[in-house]
Amino acid sequence: MPRFDYQQSPYPIRDDLKDAYRGAWSAIANAGTWWNGSQRVAIAAECRAAVGCELCKARKSALSPYAVSGQHDRAPESADQLSDAAVDVIHRVVTDQARLTKSYVDEAVDSGMSVEQLVELLGVTVSTLSIDDFNRALNLDLEPLPEPIAGEPTRYRVPSAQIEADVAFVPLVKYDGNVGNESDLWTEQTGVTNVMRGLSLVPNAVREWKPLCGAQYIPLEEVHDLESADTKRAIDRPQIELIASRVSSFNECFY
Repeated sequence: MPRFDYQQSPYPIRDDLKDAYRGAWSAIANAGTWWNGSQRVAIAAECRAAVGCELCKARKSALSPYAVSGQHDRAPESADQLSDAAVDVIHRVVTDQARLTKSYVDEAVDSGMSVEQLVELLGVTVSTLSIDDFNRALNLDLEPLPEPIAGEPTRYRVPSAQIEADVAFVPLVKYDGNVGNESDLWTEQTGVTNVMRGLSLVPNAVREWKPLCGAQYIPLEEVHDLESADTKRAIDRPQIELIASRVSSFNECFY
């Protein structure tokens, strides 16, 4: 049986969504730039564990997350793959992202993770959470996680990435820095936003995110065409943006 076949779905699911989800699962299973396949699957598993984590629930309801201490409810897959600091980042991103600060990011990096590892971890977490929440919204079982594929990370470093203190807590590829190996990240047609640049310290994280974004939202090449969705979606572009704005407000997206 193919992954994401959605035969049990009460609603018809577009083929481009299924293809994007299968592509994301394949990417997660393979070695990335800074994490191997087993570690990336462990990140995805920890993303799921965070949803029911009792420590995260207590922190979320507290005035400050630092007011509550304890141990996370961890996924078995992460036991030998991820440090406590990496697990904490995943759980915080999934359950309490609005209260992440620069000092917290600095502490995570000081714990032994490189900033590149942190960014790739975020990319896997965002992909997993986006797909899982799609299934949760339809009251469907979550797709089984993929089996890791052997291989070593490439450990490619981006030469043009730099810190922009007023934009992000991690280095970014400059607006005009998408040259050479990064020339495909964005184009004059797609334009570029800080949200899009957020994962650019690990270019493959951007490349893995773009098909998912294109399926769940609209392709980046069509963002500036306000009528682009009219023939491809069940709702029109203003309705899409209304839903997106409401979800962003609910999730306290401060971008």
